[in-house]
Amino acid sequence: MTLNKKITVGILAHVDAGKTTLSEALLYLSGKIRSLGRVDHKNTYLDTNAVERERGITVFSKQARFTVRNTDFILLDTPGHVDFSAETERTLALLDYAILVISAPDGVQNHTRTLWQLLRHYGVPTFIFVNKTDICFKLKEEIEEELSRGLSSGCVAFQELGTKAELDEKLAMLNEDFLDSFLSGEEISDGDIAREIAERRLFPCFFGSALKTEGVEFFLNALDRLTMSPEYPAESFGAKVYKILHSGGTRLTYMKITSGKLTARDEISYISSDGEKFSEKINGIRLYSGDKFEQTDSASAGEICAVMGLSASYAGQGLGSEGDTSRPLLEPVLSYRVVLPPECDPVVYFTKLKELEEEEPSLHLLWNSELKQIEARLMGDIQTELLLRLIKDRFSIECTLDAGKILYKEKIAGKAIGVGHFEPLRHYAEVQLLLEPQPEGTGLVFDTRVPENTLSINWQRLILSYLYGKKHRGVLTGSLLTDTKITLLAGKDHLKHTESGDFREATFRAVRQGLMRGGCILLEPYYSFRLDIPSGHVGRAMSDLQNKSAEFEIESASEDRTVISGTAPVSELHGYVRDVISYTGGKGSLSLVSGGYKPCHNSDEVISEFGYDPEADLANTPHSVFCAHGAGFVVPWNEVDDYKHLTVEEEKTSATDAVIPRVEKIARRYDITDKEVEAIMQRTFGPIKRRQYSEPKINSADKSEKRRPKKLREPRNLTIIDGYNLIYSWDTLKEIADVELEGARNALMDMLSSYAAYTKTEIVLVFDAYLVKDGVGSDFIRDGYRVVFTKEDETADAYIEKMMHELGPDYTVKVVTGDRMLQYSAVLSGILRITAKEFADELIAVGNEITAFIRKLSESK
Repeated sequence: MTLNKKITVGILAHVDAGKTTLSEALLYLSGKIRSLGRVDHKNTYLDTNAVERERGITVFSKQARFTVRNTDFILLDTPGHVDFSAETERTLALLDYAILVISAPDGVQNHTRTLWQLLRHYGVPTFIFVNKTDICFKLKEEIEEELSRGLSSGCVAFQELGTKAELDEKLAMLNEDFLDSFLSGEEISDGDIAREIAERRLFPCFFGSALKTEGVEFFLNALDRLTMSPEYPAESFGAKVYKILHSGGTRLTYMKITSGKLTARDEISYISSDGEKFSEKINGIRLYSGDKFEQTDSASAGEICAVMGLSASYAGQGLGSEGDTSRPLLEPVLSYRVVLPPECDPVVYFTKLKELEEEEPSLHLLWNSELKQIEARLMGDIQTELLLRLIKDRFSIECTLDAGKILYKEKIAGKAIGVGHFEPLRHYAEVQLLLEPQPEGTGLVFDTRVPENTLSINWQRLILSYLYGKKHRGVLTGSLLTDTKITLLAGKDHLKHTESGDFREATFRAVRQGLMRGGCILLEPYYSFRLDIPSGHVGRAMSDLQNKSAEFEIESASEDRTVISGTAPVSELHGYVRDVISYTGGKGSLSLVSGGYKPCHNSDEVISEFGYDPEADLANTPHSVFCAHGAGFVVPWNEVDDYKHLTVEEEKTSATDAVIPRVEKIARRYDITDKEVEAIMQRTFGPIKRRQYSEPKINSADKSEKRRPKKLREPRNLTIIDGYNLIYSWDTLKEIADVELEGARNALMDMLSSYAAYTKTEIVLVFDAYLVKDGVGSDFIRDGYRVVFTKEDETADAYIEKMMHELGPDYTVKVVTGDRMLQYSAVLSGILRITAKEFADELIAVGNEITAFIRKLSESK
């Protein structure tokens, strides 16, 4: 007996393109449902939430199951509104195929382009269904040309009334093998077409009316014929979690099984989002279709199911052999305060409301400890309505949201060195940081340039961990800092009086002092917009856009319609949709997608409105603490340079005009004795009335020890790793890299962080970037070890070979690579070489040791 193919297909669209209507038609024609539901009748099979039925839009992704001839389909219906783009994006990682629905009268919209980019990013083979052709005056050939021009040249119309010869003639233009078959008079087989679709070289386009079920059966049959069943690993269990739901007191974890098999009563080990390790049994497995489900004892690879028993799983998590899904590319741009009834304690209800965020991660709920209030970061108006409705339905309380605020960000304006000093009585730490502006979208980048002989590597790791762990704020409005590189230039500790918390204080003060010196630029979120209006209203629209600080151009214009596209601040375009509908009499449309952060168009006005005083922000002070006469005293940020104990100087270079420390001067200051410090303090502040500590006396035995020859320092262990060679030699990382190379790099770097800390091994991880055009390379510190991206025209092999020859006798070097030439070069240099597979086994073994050690510690408690 031949088993049916099992295909997970998602359906995506711009809002109001008819996505839910097409879902109903597919379910009806496949025999899954007996009657067609309608969005306007509020009786569709998949839109069951009250908000969905009232608004006529899809908010939550849901699944339905149906069978067509030889294929069992799992249909995932996704939200079409831009407010819920993150929900759609989470679903994409699960799909074998996607159906992109496009409204024939509207054509390719802004949000359609965003969805197309996401489909390309996740590598999902795509079918296109052009809906509402019954109310469109465009010819199908015109629509095909528009799709080919706006999305991909691989868009080819599959006409229900067309002949196979006509289709083959079009396909022959895409592929040489197809052309050979066509010229020799052979038909192009469905199998060959299916392979082209699976490789995303062909995007078949179908036409019809979902409401009238025209063209839908032809499309349904094509889905059966032109899809290929994915191959899943049969060995170890792996799954991707995409949704959490609470139903009748039961916590459900929705997942797709990507390898192996899951059985009820299986025990799954995983790590929660907070880093806590869990090992829990599966209490039950459900297979949902709409609101109904059937219980099953097991689920195999390719199945989408909801499991019971996992208490700390989260959307986007990878279980078993599967890695975590990358965070959604789209982020919220508006912030609201959640106003609860007077009798409700915000602290108590924040914990309850986080349950909603667990189910819908795009509802970003935060606790503002300074104002003691709950804040929600959302994409737009429909999300705000959804949040209020969910709170009312779940907790039976009426709450409101205050007027939404724009989520501003800040970046440093110019290069600056920040100094932080923390020296109250019996404490000591000084940190100096270089802060530099970075290109848009970079985020925060951290690095260190401090030699180990001037500051212990452990202190450096601690400082970097503090920099990574804090949400740094700018000095204009107190908004989050972004697009800034922070480099550790110098640091000083005291043998007796330095504790880890001292470096924490000094580090944060150095960041703030650097921001005060360099100044900040206020950034605001922008929308990329597409305004489609009757041509008679172009003058009004262009006037509005100019007043809203927009940059725009005429995308297309005809006698009847004009399309204007561009970018504008979120603060200006928020709510403009209502104006467009008003002045065009409902005939205009405005589509908006996130356009990133750019310099604020009215920064002076915004800064004045915030009224933020960086010197009064006690939690983020720029001032330092020094010590005199046995007591600490505060030095204002603009006077710290007169008191600092370390000196760094600018060194001009042709590349980046980098600011670097003069190592010899820092080393000299690090060698200063307690006696010298005491003498300096007495000259500056007068004699100290009481001695806090004294130099320990050395007896004669100790003096004789001093005259003995010094013991030679043991060589330091250094491991050099060819990053991409290791990734593609390790099956686990290779599977991640096939989907997303950045995810594989991050997974490897995370494992090396634990390995470096546990084994006390110095690591240099080298990634090949020689094909990156105009690449200047990068060299930074991550969790205490070096990560190097080579520059353009420089291979990782060449970099590692050069490094091996330059290392001195102070190092015991090990090179990790599968490259034979590099291994041979290592042998000639007297360097230990190890294959990528051997090192992968070593990483796994060390990971197991760490787990056993932690378990032993927890048991001893």
